[in-house]
Amino acid sequence: MVAGEAMYYRLKLADKVRVPPHRLGEDLGVVILNVLQEQLEGSIDKDLGIFIAVTKVFDIGEGELVPGDGAVYYDVTFEALVLRLALQEIVEGTVVETTSFGSFISLGPIDAMLHVSQISDDFINYDEKNGRLICQESKRFIAVGDVVRARVVTLSLTEREPRESKIGLTMRQVGLGPATWLEEEYEKEKGAAHGGA
Repeated sequence: MVAGEAMYYRLKLADKVRVPPHRLGEDLGVVILNVLQEQLEGSIDKDLGIFIAVTKVFDIGEGELVPGDGAVYYDVTFEALVLRLALQEIVEGTVVETTSFGSFISLGPIDAMLHVSQISDDFINYDEKNGRLICQESKRFIAVGDVVRARVVTLSLTEREPRESKIGLTMRQVGLGPATWLEEEYEKEKGAAHGGA
């Protein structure tokens, strides 16, 4: 079975963009790109994904005025980069925080939770002084800055409050864990393969 990677998509989208009156004298392309970036980056659309960046504006239609509103509305096509996550998908991220109950893994625009029970079969001790989660038997640990490979086991994205979204990860399967652990496993297997020849 091949592990899937978190999917990043470059999408061409269309929307109506409101350019506020105080910005009408500026370069329209720049203003529209700014407005889209402010509105979309970091937001979640259940169908499209998590917006990482609005990268360019392709076309700007004729401006429309709405009575009572000094702004101008433009039909725009633009390009955006989005992240789509799926249950059971393999993702890579960076440990940004460790706590007694697990660690937070940054997946770019959003953080995921790796609960202590999902790190290893070992009992896990929290080393608060050094900000590490340590496996009692193997003495392996996870610390801030480590890059880890994990599987998405819970996924609850909230469009209205992206920060309320919950993404749960596990590393308790073969081929998952911090890069250093995976390198150790690979070297062990390589050594075993050569030793048994």
